[in-house]
Amino acid sequence: MIERFSVFGAAVRVGEITATYDGDRIHLDFGVFNNGRGAKFEERLLLNADHVPLEWSIDGTSLMGGAVQERLATDGHVQSWSSQAEEGSDDSPGLKLYLAADCSSYAPWIYARAALAAGGTIEALPAGSVQAKPFTQVDLNGTTIDVYAVTGAALTPQYVLMDADERLIATSGGTLNFSDLLVRDDFAERVPELTDLIASLTRRHLEEIQSRVRHHHDVPVRIRDVRIFDPDRGELTEPMSVTTYRGKITLIEPETTAAGLPDEVVVDGAGGTLLAGLHDMHAHVSGWSALFYIAAGVTTIRDMGNENEVLLDLTTRMDTAKIAGPTVVPSGFIEGRSDFSMKLGIIPETLDEALQAVRRYGSLGYHQIKIYNSMNPDWVAPMAAEAHRLGMRVVGHVPAFSSPDRVIEDGYDEITHINQLMLGWLISPEEDTRTPLRLTAMARSKDLDLDSPPVQCTVNRMVERGIGLDTTTVILERLMRSRTRTVAPGDRAYLDHMPVSYQRARKRTYVPYSSQEELDAYEESFGKLLEVMRLLHERGVRMWPGTDDGTGFTVHRELELYAAAGLTPVEVLRIATRDCAAHLGLGHSHGSIERGRSASFVLLDGDPTRDVSAVRNIRMVVKNGDLYFPHDIYRELNIKPFLPPPAVSAPAE
Repeated sequence: MIERFSVFGAAVRVGEITATYDGDRIHLDFGVFNNGRGAKFEERLLLNADHVPLEWSIDGTSLMGGAVQERLATDGHVQSWSSQAEEGSDDSPGLKLYLAADCSSYAPWIYARAALAAGGTIEALPAGSVQAKPFTQVDLNGTTIDVYAVTGAALTPQYVLMDADERLIATSGGTLNFSDLLVRDDFAERVPELTDLIASLTRRHLEEIQSRVRHHHDVPVRIRDVRIFDPDRGELTEPMSVTTYRGKITLIEPETTAAGLPDEVVVDGAGGTLLAGLHDMHAHVSGWSALFYIAAGVTTIRDMGNENEVLLDLTTRMDTAKIAGPTVVPSGFIEGRSDFSMKLGIIPETLDEALQAVRRYGSLGYHQIKIYNSMNPDWVAPMAAEAHRLGMRVVGHVPAFSSPDRVIEDGYDEITHINQLMLGWLISPEEDTRTPLRLTAMARSKDLDLDSPPVQCTVNRMVERGIGLDTTTVILERLMRSRTRTVAPGDRAYLDHMPVSYQRARKRTYVPYSSQEELDAYEESFGKLLEVMRLLHERGVRMWPGTDDGTGFTVHRELELYAAAGLTPVEVLRIATRDCAAHLGLGHSHGSIERGRSASFVLLDGDPTRDVSAVRNIRMVVKNGDLYFPHDIYRELNIKPFLPPPAVSAPAE
């Protein structure tokens, strides 16, 4: 029997799977292509009577073109496996469920059936366990669909939709941002309804979590014995007591003289540091990533492109605290139309439609527009002029066959991604950056002379016109320094706390290569990125820390990379709090801990003015006056907590 499935991203078909069944054997042909990138491989599985894979082979190429060759074999009761992440074997009694490191979006159905056959929970390989629980049952055009929530196999819950015969209808979830939806082709016309269903399931799941992790108090909350980071003076205060009420900071007093009130909630800061909430200046937020951001102390983000209706609904839910999430400053994503287009935001056919898109985002109150890879370079100047006329900023990638110098002349206020800036010094005019070249060409950086005329010309333009850079250096580090069976430097501080599937995803080589010399070129070239950051900082070019990720942990690493580039811890903290808030138009209410400002801040152990890595030591996050303890959030997400919450005492009766 053969079944065909389609992969949808933002309701647009971006890939397919052909599943061929021969008894207990399944053969999958998988291919997906979106945003100039794509994975393609074959999977072959042999299942036992309890739906547990006895054999699983995966051969092909991953998203960035790296080779994939993964194996699971079972010899009697011994299960052995090999992947990019590791080799291993297990001979303990009872077969366990192997979690593939590189697999298609068909896998959640495999996991769900194996877990259900085991009673709902099954031990997993290389570690952990997978749970499949009935979540709801719905009727779709006369077909009864059972929906299961699968946890433990991915970073976030996965939803598996089956018919009465346990045949797969659809899967979704498992990622933080734009989760692809896999749909059996006879249900392809129902994609809008399935998309709405998955969205409603996700909202319900997140609302249930919010009811457990949000601590809202209708009385004043006093955080005592804390030292406050003052971004203007660049130092910590003496021990202070900070009171919040109805989402605002109402009192800041020396700890030695603060008397308190009998009806207040008291949080013991235990000598820790109170820091205004962090920012991620390059996010693509979803309901799940919003929860991760709060746990990581990120209380404000700049969304750099999203599914517009989804984002507007999501921000409303976060602003009203129905679900946890940061304050969002949105960017209007506008992409050109080509075979390489990112299926997101608005994709105009004509210049007039592009200008209408600018006006549409202006009418919705968006802070800025973001222009992407496939945009016609000749449209940039009129689009920028229209955005500026409406009071919006203009940022983005450097469109293919344009250059940083040209987009600055055309009206950009900020360039997005450090690689988009540096490509102007590394590639020839005819090379196409709509492909993975926009990332892999960074291996050429090792030979870049920062004193060369092209580099100096661009930097001079940025200085003269006040052009900033949204760096996202952390995502380039993740790509360029990724190595098979190795924990990259940016992941060492937190990775062993994460679910095993996520740990494995971080232990592989993302870039295509044919020799050790090519890998060495990436490693050497990454140092050049830090040199570029140092040059820009010394010349006064404003840099904004962003991640293009969603876990929150990468915000911490991005700040560490700023320090590695030569900025002092105080300079990094000032940018991450006060300066980012001001850049987003929130300087009057966010970015520092002062009376009358938003009660959005973080309680840390340690002194981040001496070591910026102390931003990882988060014990409590306050967003608009609501208290969140990362310890509790991480337990909801199958992540091992890092620090216990502070002691909290309720008002006296």
